[in-house]
Amino acid sequence: MASSISPRKASTPAPTRVLVVDDDESFREVMAFQLSEDGHEVGRASDGAAALRAFDEKPYPVVVTDLKMPHMSGLELLRALKERSADVVVVMITAFGDTATAVESMKAGAFDFLPKPCDRTHLKLVVGRAVEHANLKAQVNDLRGRLDGDGREMVCESAVMKKVLQVADRVARSDTTVLILGESGTGKELLARRMHHQSGRASGPFVAINCAAIPRDLIESELFGHTRGAFTGAVRARPGRFSHARGGTIFLDEVGELPPEVQVRLLRVLQERTIDVIGQNRPEPIDVRVISATNRDLRRAVDSGAFREDLYFRLAVFPIQLPPLRDRPEDIPALLEDFLVRFGGTRPFVLTDECVDRLVGMPWRGNVRELQNIVQRMVLLAEDDIISNDVLDLVLSPAQRPRATVSSYHIQLPPEGISLVYLERDVIVRALEMNGYNQTRTAKFLGIARHVLLYRLEKFGIRCTRPAEQGEGGTPGER
Repeated sequence: MASSISPRKASTPAPTRVLVVDDDESFREVMAFQLSEDGHEVGRASDGAAALRAFDEKPYPVVVTDLKMPHMSGLELLRALKERSADVVVVMITAFGDTATAVESMKAGAFDFLPKPCDRTHLKLVVGRAVEHANLKAQVNDLRGRLDGDGREMVCESAVMKKVLQVADRVARSDTTVLILGESGTGKELLARRMHHQSGRASGPFVAINCAAIPRDLIESELFGHTRGAFTGAVRARPGRFSHARGGTIFLDEVGELPPEVQVRLLRVLQERTIDVIGQNRPEPIDVRVISATNRDLRRAVDSGAFREDLYFRLAVFPIQLPPLRDRPEDIPALLEDFLVRFGGTRPFVLTDECVDRLVGMPWRGNVRELQNIVQRMVLLAEDDIISNDVLDLVLSPAQRPRATVSSYHIQLPPEGISLVYLERDVIVRALEMNGYNQTRTAKFLGIARHVLLYRLEKFGIRCTRPAEQGEGGTPGER
């Protein structure tokens, strides 16, 4: 069979934003005109300081700079740009080029080196390659971000979760600061990544940082970066996570764990849109969208003085609450199917109905992450493609297994067999009768959560009303 993959066609790189830096105005304008002929959006700067200001306002993927300029050389500009963004592609151009200068520039991270004046075709060719290189870097960063999130989409069938995603998708299109609230394992980072990829910053980086996982004495440097010699051990300058996220999104997970001194610094970032690099005298403008998350009650932390109230309101411009898995049991079958495909490889694993029902009825204190781990373990231990309760029993910890109880409910099993589904439905109906069709008391009587009972009522089509009341107004079952 012939391959369905078409041969690659030669093409010019897609246009992008290019910053031209040169103190010679006429030469600068000629270069800008020639590059704009290829469709590039060209910015202009007369010196290194102006170039850094333009770059800080909105980073350029490609910068073409003269080497010999007053106040700040092209080599110094190159190093300053690389501190701001490791992915920026810089082309050096000068009339004083020699082998030593070219080597020094390439060692500092220059993409290519051109003589001045340069041939129009040569300029377009080198800048075209630089643009293609920048685009490839952006694609790699995007793929790396997707792999860091396991390439997953958020799987849901429940109305409550679909509503959350609809709201999140609408908010994602703006640069509004978002605070995602929810228990551990509910998918807060997954939602943040979804919002990033739905936003106008999707081509920019997504930088995630767990604020609780970084030592207290390193968190400032990790977030905001430091200059060389800023403190003992700072042998070289290092950009922080905010700098890495320029033009994209930074995700601050467990933001409630930030120490007070860092809370003050973060508040300034949100208010002024600048960062204070440790050891640097002047603040740097920053173009970053901030999404944070926490499993803590930040309002209670504010009341106790553990979290700044002004920072809370800056972070929670738009709060989004992720419901725990136990409040959306309708999502569990879809999640099970997704996990079986992901962890099963080429094997077509299937769960028995009894196993699914048992999983739906579990409390899931660890939420989706706990469910994922259980499915992964079942796939590893399953000898057959059909996974039953026997395999589930092997992977559950003692704390996850139901407690054995002595029951006075005796069942006479007929020799011809009995329907387990009918038996479960009959038990629920009789329990409702015994408890006056009160759902809360019935759920407690059966030893299950109320939402699990509601799921069973819908599954078996059981109406939670007394027979004599089915034609009357009101819903006694809600009492």
